[in-house]
Amino acid sequence: MTTENTTVTARRTLRGTVVSTKMKDTITVAVERLVKHPKYKKYLRRTKKFLVHDAGNTAKEGEMVDIRETRPISKRKHFELVANTK
Repeated sequence: MTTENTTVTARRTLRGTVVSTKMKDTITVAVERLVKHPKYKKYLRRTKKFLVHDAGNTAKEGEMVDIRETRPISKRKHFELVANTK
């Protein structure tokens, strides 16, 4: 009777637009978020680009995709493609 302490970490899931598909098995996805300005209370659009693993090069530029955080695949690539959304 042994009890194993296995921790399951919650993986971030994000939605963004495919910006580039020029690499092999990798796409670049731009994820937008809204940030409220502390003084003026106006919402600002902030964009960050992630390198995403896309086995088989299934995604096309301009598509909306869901991505999920995963183990590091390379130096800058630590997300994987979950699904293409419309």
